Amino acid sequence: MTSASVAVPRSATPPVTWWMLLLRGIASVLIGVFLLTDPAATIVTLMIFLGVYWLIGGVLDLVTMFIDRTNAGWKAASGILGIVAGLALVRNPLWAGILLPALLVWIMGLLGLAIGLVQLVHALRGGGWGIGILGAVSIIFGLLLLGNPIVTAIVLIPVVGVWAVIGGVVEMIYSFRLRTA
Repeated sequence: MTSASVAVPRSATPPVTWWMLLLRGIASVLIGVFLLTDPAATIVTLMIFLGVYWLIGGVLDLVTMFIDRTNAGWKAASGILGIVAGLALVRNPLWAGILLPALLVWIMGLLGLAIGLVQLVHALRGGGWGIGILGAVSIIFGLLLLGNPIVTAIVLIPVVGVWAVIGGVVEMIYSFRLRTA
């Protein structure tokens, strides 16, 4: 009698997506720590780092969309928003830093709300608790940024630093959860 072994897939999620989320989380934590430990960093540096983060996040969202087609529309929307916002900030950091920091706070607040809503809907459709927490944190920070843009512009660096660290840690935890699922 011979015995045959049957390979059972470890997860319905493609194995590539977990490490993309891990890279995104690491980038977020590094940027957040930099912003929290060097509060004298200029608004131009903030705009470049934030732009690079959104650009990388947007590209990873689009790549993930092609690997895992579930919720492809939401991934495309989040990816396109991230790429457009990231390119705008990276290409024009001085312009972005000089022209009305309060306007930038509004843009960041609205983007935080939009990305948070996209992530929350993704979580509610079975994406998991990690992406849901990240979505809720993005929505909360988006609302805080929109509450008083002038005061928020003054404390922009620590707010974004905390946002990046919390979001990055949640992304890293969720990536390991995806890997072991």
